[in-house]
Amino acid sequence: MEADTPFVDFRDVWLAYNEQLLRENHFAVEAIDLKVKKGEFIAIVGPSGCGKSTFMKLTTGLKMPSMGKIFIDGQPVTGPLKISGMAFQASSLLPWRTTVDNVLLPLEIVEPYRSTFKQKRKQYVERARRLLQKVGLAGYEDKFPWQLSGGMQQRASICRALIHEPKMLLLDEPFGALDAFTREELWCILRDLWTEQQFNVILVTHDLRESVFLADTVYVMSKSPGRFVVKREIELPRPRELEVTYTKEFTDIVLELRSHIGAIRSGAAKPADTALPV
Repeated sequence: MEADTPFVDFRDVWLAYNEQLLRENHFAVEAIDLKVKKGEFIAIVGPSGCGKSTFMKLTTGLKMPSMGKIFIDGQPVTGPLKISGMAFQASSLLPWRTTVDNVLLPLEIVEPYRSTFKQKRKQYVERARRLLQKVGLAGYEDKFPWQLSGGMQQRASICRALIHEPKMLLLDEPFGALDAFTREELWCILRDLWTEQQFNVILVTHDLRESVFLADTVYVMSKSPGRFVVKREIELPRPRELEVTYTKEFTDIVLELRSHIGAIRSGAAKPADTALPV
């Protein structure tokens, strides 16, 4: 991939969930044009049901667009991607597996790791344990999910998404079910992992503070059919510490994004008000 080629490249992408909806021009997302640089961290916010999760399915190749083209890492998306990892609001750890065995799961099912898993198991277990230590789970590697708190389960879920060293991490409301202190702790863990490894991140969240703290760029989606109507670059210097969330610069950006979403939800926003260049 050449240096100036976007890592994520959506070209006028539309999606209807089936042929009948397509015939009726009923789209879940429409006219999505998006270019994301290699190593960039973006966040997507917007009202419920606006198409954020649909966008994630398109990005990972779980859904194919009805119209338009998607390129990831310079290649057209034609099916599920192997270069991405995903984590969701529910950690979905398998209850009969220990923490380390849950983290190893992608290596057992994703090539090229699957075919060498038995021979390299010891090496992969060491990799999983190192990753778990990085997120503060040293000593919990051999515990079962029911022995972990919600925050610990979500840390393990992020490790599982990163164990195969993906080029892109997709996070769909990953911290939504956690208390405020645990959530902020996990923001910092994610920040540190991303700073160290510089994979691309696409974060879908309802938490505007989370989006501004973590992302390089925040995109606001319209009501369904979803399209990107606001692009806000976050120019707060990095590395960002939690203290920045109490500054006027930070809260001004959060309030600005909130006003955009409020206008979209009330239907008061005219396209001219929100259709900023993306």
